Amino acid sequence: MDAIDEQILIATQDGIPLTGSPFRDIAQRLGLSEEEVVERIRLMKEKGMIRRFGASIGHRDIGILANAMCIWNVPEERVENVGRIMASFPEVTHCYERPRRPGWEYNLFTMVHSYTREDCEQVAARISESTGIKDYRLLFSEREFKKTGVRL
Repeated sequence: MDAIDEQILIATQDGIPLTGSPFRDIAQRLGLSEEEVVERIRLMKEKGMIRRFGASIGHRDIGILANAMCIWNVPEERVENVGRIMASFPEVTHCYERPRRPGWEYNLFTMVHSYTREDCEQVAARISESTGIKDYRLLFSEREFKKTGVRL
């Protein structure tokens, strides 16, 4: 990675401009051609310097205001299968296995996003029905303090 690659990563890590020609806009800002910016991103991805170049939507901006961390008590022998089922729900954006701790029996965590708290509760109920896991709780977010991707 050279200094130009680094400049491109810094210019894109907080998102690309929402214009009809975002890579041309970035190129102009950096004094490069649009083709060079696109080619360098492609090469960084090909070489494994970056794993992916994707987009994320600000869910609050489109009205998805409720989210809940669903915590599940899943028998160890079922974690793999249940985790795959839970992860298949489109409303689930994250699905993790974590170790149990003394006094904390929950070992599978899913993040559910929807328009209302009631929607989140219904999604969790559907997941419970699909997996047969009845021991779960929903922890609703009260406030977001920070949300960023990896930074260079």
